[in-house]
Amino acid sequence: MGRYYRNFKSGGTFFFTVVTEKRQQFLTTDLARQCLRRSFHEIRSRHPFEIIAIALLPDHLHSVWTLPDNECDFSLRWRKIKETFTRSFLASGGTEVEISASRKRHGCRGIWQDRFWEHTCRDEQDLRRCVDYIHWNPVKHELVDRARDYPYSSFHRFVRLGEYEWEWGKTDPCPGVTYPE
Repeated sequence: MGRYYRNFKSGGTFFFTVVTEKRQQFLTTDLARQCLRRSFHEIRSRHPFEIIAIALLPDHLHSVWTLPDNECDFSLRWRKIKETFTRSFLASGGTEVEISASRKRHGCRGIWQDRFWEHTCRDEQDLRRCVDYIHWNPVKHELVDRARDYPYSSFHRFVRLGEYEWEWGKTDPCPGVTYPE
């Protein structure tokens, strides 16, 4: 098995893709959104980070975070968010998919894929590309025709902040850019 190397940069800004187990399509349900919101809130209170941008799609999410200057462990934060979400989601009636006996022996549940994908934002232009990709993603997946029509992303906050015009995203803002889905 290959080794996974993470770029643990103290105070860094990172783009993430996190995917549900077997691409289950539940993340945009009311229950999942409530559990995810509580999980983020709880973990951020103990392990701070700033959410720059986020888009929640039915089977995956994309997010950009900035960690505090003296912190670099985003893996801990994702592990805790996934654990907290899973407990809350299952306790509230959410369901999981069947997983292998090996994964069960390791204490895994059928909610999230084991790992996540991470990209370190190198500069302001790279950060902008990641944020644009996040807000364009629901259009890319043909969930909506325009970014403004998608309710489960930070796009509307960016419009309020003056970062985007209401009509932003009529065309793909980052053609040729691909990140794991």
